[in-house]
Order: sequence, then structure tokens, then C-alpha cells
Amino acid sequence: MPKTWNIKIDNYFQANPNCIIATAHVDSFPTDLPLEPNIREPNRKSATYRQVFDSLTTEPDKFFSRHSGIVLSANKAKPVKNKTELELEILEANEGGSDGIINGGHTVLGFEQAKNYKYDLTKARVKITIHIGLLEDEAKDIALASNTTTPVDSRSKVNARGDYKFIKQYLAQLEQKEDRKFRIAYYQNQSGAPRNAQCNVNHLLKLINCLDRNRYNPDGNKRTKHPAGMSLPSNITDAERETLESLYCLYVALWIEQRLYEIIQEHISNPRRKGANDLASIDIRKTTLLPDSKYSFGFGAPTDLALPIIASYRVFLDKEYKWILPFNEFAEDFLQHLWNNYFRKYLVSEKTAGNTVGTKISRNQEIWESLYISAQSYLNQHLVKMVNSSKEESQAKVTQGTKGRVQAGNK
Repeated sequence: MPKTWNIKIDNYFQANPNCIIATAHVDSFPTDLPLEPNIREPNRKSATYRQVFDSLTTEPDKFFSRHSGIVLSANKAKPVKNKTELELEILEANEGGSDGIINGGHTVLGFEQAKNYKYDLTKARVKITIHIGLLEDEAKDIALASNTTTPVDSRSKVNARGDYKFIKQYLAQLEQKEDRKFRIAYYQNQSGAPRNAQCNVNHLLKLINCLDRNRYNPDGNKRTKHPAGMSLPSNITDAERETLESLYCLYVALWIEQRLYEIIQEHISNPRRKGANDLASIDIRKTTLLPDSKYSFGFGAPTDLALPIIASYRVFLDKEYKWILPFNEFAEDFLQHLWNNYFRKYLVSEKTAGNTVGTKISRNQEIWESLYISAQSYLNQHLVKMVNSSKEESQAKVTQGTKGRVQAGNK
């Protein structure tokens, strides 16, 4: 059901049939309006919020002239109570609406805090612009254009355009199918989302891109042989989305990252010397959260730690993103192979040398190349085994058939 909010005003005028501009009272302004069309949530630590709060609480009577105003979206708006209030009808998101605060989330948060601290706001006024009957895309277009007081990160803009929708839909299906819960931050200051970089939607995009064997192919003539130091686009094109929508790759990448962290947890839980951690950039004083809420680990690790290992798995994909070997048959064994024969030794040697890995691991071409070559060697060995096994099976059938004919002839 639509909800209604009343805003006390001094005056208003109809700028056009679908837009009302009014002077609103701050002391009674509703602070629980939805933020659905806004592209980020307000942040109490931001400079914008502090400026609003200071201006409002020091000289409330001058707030109107010093502030650019609040932009709202409503399904319907009409004057009531002898035109001293505006009644807004707001459609909730599950009703197909995108109504609420388009721009001014920090301002409304400032109102709420000032009221909580019992400041006298009776003289404070604010300009409000109310757009009526906007479609979701129209509301987000205004939000993107309006939020310019402080920088808006590219992730929030991509999210506002709906370019992450295919990831959200996939994870929602996965949550329902496998009884899982994902904690992903899709936009700036998102409440309820961890600050861990592994839970950032950009991290998910990196995981998927690591398995793009057509884009990153050392055997081809392209300059981008490995996803080392990859930069994510601020706008996802249809062609890129089509590639990224091979979302089984995301499922696989999440599994590889989770298993690698479990292996590291086992390693540092059973060190050769008690209390010692021999792995570079693994901090046992911190914790790491992965996107799947089931997985939390008692150590801190670089965000990109798993990327070179995940990328090595693209050796096992063909041009159509189909697995050359059944994934479940080789995935665990191959991961253990990489860990025991290369990756663990690399982290130990860096620790011994007094180095930290950090974000440098994502730019270290040598690591990506070594793991890729190791994956090729592993695949070739398994293909040879499969061919030899097939030959032996064929020879056994031939031998068995020959024996059968000889036995039949002897009869």
C-alpha cells in the first residue's frame, strides 16, 4: 500500500504539471522518507553532512539562503489544510515505485540529528522540489545529475544505472536455491554492508573477469595476457555484460576464493613453530569476511590475494566458457597443487625476505604467468592420461574380442 507524508510549508508554486517547488519547515520535516531513488546513503562522517549540520544549528534562520534544497519524488502530491501542507503519496519499491529522496539525504540526516539534540529549528526553512510520477529511470537520472556536492564513486553510478542488476538477480536465485546469504556493497555508504573490500561488488566483477579466457589469453596476440592490475569500467556495455553473465564463473570463483582461505586458515592454525605465521601479508590480528556470509576467517589478507589463482583456472575453459575437464573432478586437486607447489612457497619466501604482498600481487606479472603455466602443465598431464586411458581401454576391448573369437574357433 502507498504511504503518505505531510510536509508543512509557507508557500508553494506549480513549476509545471509534474513539479512543485515549496518552502518547507525544517522542524517538522519528515526524516523517515525513503532513500530509494538516491544513489548512495548519507554518511555522518562526510564533509557534506557536517556542513549541513553546522549551518543548520548555528544560524537556522539563514539556512534557506545557504542551502540548495532537497529534491523529492512522489507518486502524487497535493496541498492540504488550507495550503499550509503538502501531502505526498509515496509508492514503495515492491510496488514498482522509486519515490522518496532523490537528492538531500545528508540534509535530512542533519535535520534528524539536530532534532535529537533538541536544537530550536522553528525558524529554519528549506527549499523542496517535488517531482510527481517519475519512472524509476527518470528518478535515477536526476539523482545521478544532482549528487555533485561531494564525489560519488563510480560503483554508485553503475548501480544507479541498473548495471549490477544481473549480479543481484543471480545472487538472489543462489540464495534461494542453496540457502545462502550474500553481503555485498553495491553503492556508497550502503547500510548493512560490511566494509571489507571482498564484499564490494567491484571485487565480484574482478572474480568474474579473472575467468575471461577470451579477453585474457597469453596464447593470443592481445596485449592483455593476464588480468594483472585490471581496471573495472565505469560503464558496463552490453557486450561486456553478455560475457559477465556467464555467471557460473562467479559461482566457481567464489568457491575457489573460499577454499583458498580455508587452506590458509588450516596452515596458520598448525604452524611449524608455535605462534609463528610464515606467510607474507597474512595478518592474524585481523579478520576477513567473504561475500557469502557463511565464511569469516581469523586473519586479514590482501583483497586481491586469490585473483591469480582464480585466473589460472581459465586454462580449463574453452572459447564457449565450457570446462574442458569436469570441474568437480579436478578443482580441489588442482588448488592443492598450486598451493603446495607454488603459492605457499611464494608467500613464505616473501615473508622471509621481509616483504609484504599487499595489492602488489595483482600487478605482479610473474605470479600470473607462473600459475598460468602451471595450470597448462596440469591440464596437459590430465589430457595425456585421458588419451592413454582411452587407448588402454580400446586395446583391452580389442584383446577381449580377439580372445572371444579364438575361443569360439576352438570350439
